Amino acid sequence: MLLNSDQIILWQYGFIKINATLAFTWGVMALLAIGSFLVTRRLSIEPPISKAQNLLEVIVYHVNEQIREVSQQKPARYLPLIGSLFLFIFLSNLLAVVPGYIPPTGSLSTTTALALCVFVAVPVYGISQLGLWNYLKQYCRPNLFMLPFNIVAEFSRTLALAVRLYGNIMSGVVIGAIFLSFVPFFFPILMQILGLLTGTIQAYIFSVLTMVYIASGISSRDSIKKNNHPKIEGDTNE
Repeated sequence: MLLNSDQIILWQYGFIKINATLAFTWGVMALLAIGSFLVTRRLSIEPPISKAQNLLEVIVYHVNEQIREVSQQKPARYLPLIGSLFLFIFLSNLLAVVPGYIPPTGSLSTTTALALCVFVAVPVYGISQLGLWNYLKQYCRPNLFMLPFNIVAEFSRTLALAVRLYGNIMSGVVIGAIFLSFVPFFFPILMQILGLLTGTIQAYIFSVLTMVYIASGISSRDSIKKNNHPKIEGDTNE
């Protein structure tokens, strides 16, 4: 049994291959795009409000609250990234109930791509908030000898993000397949429910860790504000 969707080749032309991981990823992206369009095309601020809009508002509210709690800043700047990561990972794991579907988050290539997005986002947000020089100075804290260790830490936490998500999702797929071969009826249903719960938790953890890394990248904001800048946009908490 092929448990890794990277091994399932759906189309190939020369060295160009489209495997199941890419297909499932594109499918999740299409569902998110179409769902967003359908929900937001008729937004209303007065009753009656559709159930889909209510659900979307609940998700946005809670994501905003988590961002505000972690970063102590206005969430609008970070909502597109954090919300997109959460929804993509959550939907990827939720669709595991569909027969024949293998979560793309169970592929190390997908989780690595998500972790690389975070790896790029951290300095982008940090530089935009602090400026290039002030952001780079953080790698030399508390002294210059810490520079190589701080650089290694950046790469290691990116690797940890990718491996943690991959390991948790893939282990659930493997364990479910093993129990399915021994107990083909009732027990796999329980495992599937547990897998959905685990997938939701992993989406939450990945999103929160992303915000933690971004917040740590702008951690010197207050000191810089006192010394160099009278006011930094987004510093006031709403």
